[in-house]
Amino acid sequence: MISDFVAQFARLIASYPDDIRVEMKEGDEITEIVLYANQVDVGKLIGKEGKMIGAIKTVISGCKAKDGVSYRINVEPV
Repeated sequence: MISDFVAQFARLIASYPDDIRVEMKEGDEITEIVLYANQVDVGKLIGKEGKMIGAIKTVISGCKAKDGVSYRINVEPV
C-alpha cells in the first residue's frame, strides 16, 4: 500500500516515470523505503530544500499512526 502510493506519486512528478522503482526493506524497528529514479528526477523528487520529500514523509507518517511501523524514505539514482 505505502510502496504503491510512493511509486504513483513519484511517477506524477518524474520526467522519466518508467524508471521509478520502489523497494521496501523491513527491519526490526524501521521499514526503509528506497525510491529509485532516473538521475534527472532525483532533484525533482527531493525538491527545493527537501520540501517534496518532506511532504511524502508527512503522508507516510499518517500510516505510522495507523499501523505502528516507523518508515524512512531515501531517493537513489538508478
